[in-house]
Amino acid sequence: MKFIETKLKGCFILEPNIIKDERGYFMESFNEQTFEKGTKQKIHFVQDNQSYSSMGVLRGLHYQTGNHAQAKLVRVLSGEVLDVAVDIRPESDTYGQHITVLLSGENQKQFFVPRGFAHGFLVLSEKATFFYKCDNFYNKESEGGIKYDDLDLNIDWQFDTDKLIISEKDQSLPNFKSARKAW
Repeated sequence: MKFIETKLKGCFILEPNIIKDERGYFMESFNEQTFEKGTKQKIHFVQDNQSYSSMGVLRGLHYQTGNHAQAKLVRVLSGEVLDVAVDIRPESDTYGQHITVLLSGENQKQFFVPRGFAHGFLVLSEKATFFYKCDNFYNKESEGGIKYDDLDLNIDWQFDTDKLIISEKDQSLPNFKSARKAW
């Protein structure tokens, strides 16, 4: 597995070693020892989540606060999404900056988003199955979020905004400056 640290310290793109032959392919999608060596972080994942969505569905930008903050290792099992992480760590040199990563069932890339980041994704294919591991359990009282079209973040979702499908909850999220603090 290849680990590529992004401009946002602690965020990594993971490129698996895929062994292909006439039968199909094999890959190791997660190995705790390899992960710790590649990221230089000791993370213990405790919960797996999966969603299935149609083209234009935008989920996010979400995060958990305080003791319930979550690191996530995300991937796409089928389809294609634009995945986004926003640094919401006030002490960080990249506070308020974001990165986008194209994840698909075809490229099999994964994206590690550590604690202290807001996260979201947009489905670019007809359908997509999105899978992620979390290092902390979900806690409703610790939810935080930032509106997807925040002017300060200026995220290019690479999609016609008139065709986005966004939950009522996500449409009512606050802007970056008004969002609940992560810590």
